[in-house]
Amino acid sequence: MMQGNIPSRKKPLIPASESLFIYLRTHNREVKLPLQYDDLLRYSASVPLIDQAGEDTLWETVYYQESDRREIYDALTHIYSLLKMDGDTKAAEHLNVARIDFCTFGNTKPFRVRIINRLNDNYDHFYVKKADASRIYGLELEDLLSPNRVIYMVDRKTLIEEHVAGIPGDNFMQHDLEVSAFNKIRIAKEFIKFNERCFVRLLGDMRAYNYVVDITPDIEGNQYRLRAIDFDQQSYEGRKSFYLPQYFKENNPIIFLGIDHMTNETVKQYQLEERSLIATRVKASETQVKALFDVMVKDKLSTDEKVNQLKEELAYHHKNDAFRSCTNMGEIVLTNIRLLLRKDFKQSMIAIER
Repeated sequence: MMQGNIPSRKKPLIPASESLFIYLRTHNREVKLPLQYDDLLRYSASVPLIDQAGEDTLWETVYYQESDRREIYDALTHIYSLLKMDGDTKAAEHLNVARIDFCTFGNTKPFRVRIINRLNDNYDHFYVKKADASRIYGLELEDLLSPNRVIYMVDRKTLIEEHVAGIPGDNFMQHDLEVSAFNKIRIAKEFIKFNERCFVRLLGDMRAYNYVVDITPDIEGNQYRLRAIDFDQQSYEGRKSFYLPQYFKENNPIIFLGIDHMTNETVKQYQLEERSLIATRVKASETQVKALFDVMVKDKLSTDEKVNQLKEELAYHHKNDAFRSCTNMGEIVLTNIRLLLRKDFKQSMIAIER
């Protein structure tokens, strides 16, 4: 059984550097917002948010004084129009804020805003968070190196993120794994590819509740895609295993699907396939990837102790001394990418390990 892999301690918030803001401005990620994160902290009351099964979600629904409520709700509706409609306020005339929830246990202490369309009662969500450099780099790398596009905006200390639709990984494993053998193979395949993406770009802490599963009906079965929704642990921890979802015990149900349905040769095939796709994405966005790493290799995203630990573990893992000359996390990720492009990126068999 896979072992637990717990962060050494809660990661501190890392402010975005001026160089990162210049990058964000250049690539249309910086947007002037009508409201900042701290404005949402002015709520006057809150109640626990209970799910449909009567369980505490660990979120709180917050309420504002009437003198603040209209201003805050109007600003949030405008932010949604910036996020989804390129700022077209006329298209947002029928939108209202239905609810605002607050999560106190996350690193970025997010607010989740529910937007509802008055014409048909359809709703959507977005998040207002404290801007954190690790998370911003994580979002950018997701957008550039994964099959998923990511919509987000930054203004000073405030980060706005779209809601990623899907079944939370822990719920998926509890309720959706009793499927045909064919679909089990597809689920195991996607986990292998997800594991590879996380390790290449060093996205950590992919326990089951930090990603969602997007299911698409297809001929004779379903297609599955695992999508990260938490990027706080982008290139921060020093342990190599922290960047491999296979080592989190919360993912064991999917790991065991791989053990039951995959051979070594099949696992290697899917790993190589995903590496090739990542390399293709890097080449397709070469100018922007270079611009991002020009900034990332100058930022301090972790402690010297964690940087030294990770570069030694990766040097041993890849049998490559190039990591030992790295001085920060950005250089370590860049070295990983360079090894990938040279087809010299090593990874052990994952689905058959017990």
